[in-house]
Amino acid sequence: MKLRLIFISFFWLLFLSGFSQEDDARRRFEGLNDLLGENSFFDNHLTGFMLYDLDSQWVMYEKNSHMNFIPASTTKLLTFYASVLVLKDSTRTFRYVNNGEEITIWGSGDPSWKYRPLPQPKLQEFFKPYKKINFSLDNWNDTPFGYGWQWDDYYFSYSPERSAFPLYGNIVTFTNTNKSPVPDIPLFRSMVARSDRELRGVQRDFNSNIFYYNPGLYVNQFSTLPFITTPEVKLKLMEHSLGKPVSLVKGKAPAHAKVYKGGLLSPLWKEVLQESDNFVAEQLLMMVSDALFGELNSERAIDYIKKNHMADFPDKPQWVDGSGLSRHNLVTPRSMVTLMTRLDQLMPRAQLMQLLPQGGINGTLKNNYAAPRPYVFAKTGTISNNHSLVGLLRSDSGKIYAFAFMNNNYLNKASEIRREMEKVLKYIKANY
Repeated sequence: MKLRLIFISFFWLLFLSGFSQEDDARRRFEGLNDLLGENSFFDNHLTGFMLYDLDSQWVMYEKNSHMNFIPASTTKLLTFYASVLVLKDSTRTFRYVNNGEEITIWGSGDPSWKYRPLPQPKLQEFFKPYKKINFSLDNWNDTPFGYGWQWDDYYFSYSPERSAFPLYGNIVTFTNTNKSPVPDIPLFRSMVARSDRELRGVQRDFNSNIFYYNPGLYVNQFSTLPFITTPEVKLKLMEHSLGKPVSLVKGKAPAHAKVYKGGLLSPLWKEVLQESDNFVAEQLLMMVSDALFGELNSERAIDYIKKNHMADFPDKPQWVDGSGLSRHNLVTPRSMVTLMTRLDQLMPRAQLMQLLPQGGINGTLKNNYAAPRPYVFAKTGTISNNHSLVGLLRSDSGKIYAFAFMNNNYLNKASEIRREMEKVLKYIKANY
């Protein structure tokens, strides 16, 4: 009789526990819906959201997750995904064929050479045995600017040209020395010109590498601008850097050409994800193209990744560049969450969380989402009237969630959007 009573009591407790868990789940859902649903702050513009439990593989909440949004720099997560799949762990600096005292090279897109944020490939050492370098651009099958980039971004440091074999990040920095700008690349010293226009800094001519400043108004300590990557400029920069003659030649790389791998990819991933570096993101996509096809063509690389590694995503993204500078990029929150689950499967979760910006700690989240223990690990994406956040969230219960939080077409300040987003993510942290 006692055993029967214990048995009945046990199942009665399970029954009550089931009701309690259901009530708790309903309470959490309703609390989150108050923050995101009808009549909330996020009801006055286009917002998409999805919260996904990585371990139970269960969607905890979604709002407009099927709708397309301009992802801005969260596009870089797609590029990151492509590079993890194709490049594994090493950069591709150039293909080469040596012929005695000469060597012929074809750039593979590596952005590292003389770009300050990145570790340097040992090119001086590699080229030391050769008296002459032949450089071919016949593997380049792309444009300096991406599809849909804004034309008036051409003189901003966040929009350098894409190229086969970059030097200095395809940017030049001018320092104010005795009230005149002095470039950090000697080649451009003869290309600085005076102007009577109202310029407080340095501005490049649209069609050439002439850099203008107004002596009477010039006050900037530093001005960093992209330069035009003509073949002539490229050869002069290479010759100056290597101290050897460099000639432009024709011809594609033969099948037996070797690949020089300049270093590990992890510093490039960190620069792309934490600092949202547009230049490195675009060049990552070029290296993917080189590895797949032996040519540099971002559109072809994107098409390959979409067909072979994203065909089963919930929605087909419109993906047009590596960085997210283009407003032609469109993707749904549920596809971004799927992307995060794939990345979680491709590498250890701890490594992925370490590469992503951490709230209150580093990168583009250094000043947002702070907590005694970091709980947001995510890529930001911001262009005017659009702000998104995609990544992982660690709740106080220890669970890890993938999420996509995408906002388009708002008239508020981006700081207001972030403040309200933080309320949502803090609620999830405390209650899920």
